[in-house]
Amino acid sequence: MISFVEGIVEEVAADYVVFNVNGIGYQVFVTAATSLSLQPGAQERLHTQYHVREDAHLLYGFKTKNERNLFVRLQNVSGIGPKAALTIVGSAPVGDVVAAIQSEQADFLKKLPGIGAKTAQRIIIELKDKLDDIGIAGTGAAAPVKEPGGKSNRELFDALLSLGYNEKEVRNVMRSLADEIEQGLPLESLIKKALQELFTK
Repeated sequence: MISFVEGIVEEVAADYVVFNVNGIGYQVFVTAATSLSLQPGAQERLHTQYHVREDAHLLYGFKTKNERNLFVRLQNVSGIGPKAALTIVGSAPVGDVVAAIQSEQADFLKKLPGIGAKTAQRIIIELKDKLDDIGIAGTGAAAPVKEPGGKSNRELFDALLSLGYNEKEVRNVMRSLADEIEQGLPLESLIKKALQELFTK
């Protein structure tokens, strides 16, 4: 079990980072938000989960233990593997996802990428009473949750890359638009704001 990875960030890509730990490079798969928060050359730590399959040994990394714990619990749900679990964790704040599950807000879960009505119900049924140690769980309150914004994060990133901007330019402009992305502005509006910033640079 590899609980965390700490070292120098050697490489940052859209869905993974490479850590240099005492001369050994560890590829760690991450959410788009985590990727955007890391800079090459910086000393960082990610909480990790080690996943073994027939053709590969994979590491998934998270900024917080709550993110990692939710990622692990989601994989206990029938039909959800590491890739789907990572997408869910990266699409909305952990507290919002936990609140939606506890208060049986299937409509919120269905807005997450790749989650249909049946999967949303399975998540609620199988995890509703198993998240007491994560996020805001255990309060007994059906807390309101915000629209998930991780999908817009990914779509904006891909859209700007397709327009010919490089990853460094895209990451920089997305950091400057972090508040707008968190507010859940429509993708079209985010692209316009991003282009305005890029044109002025």
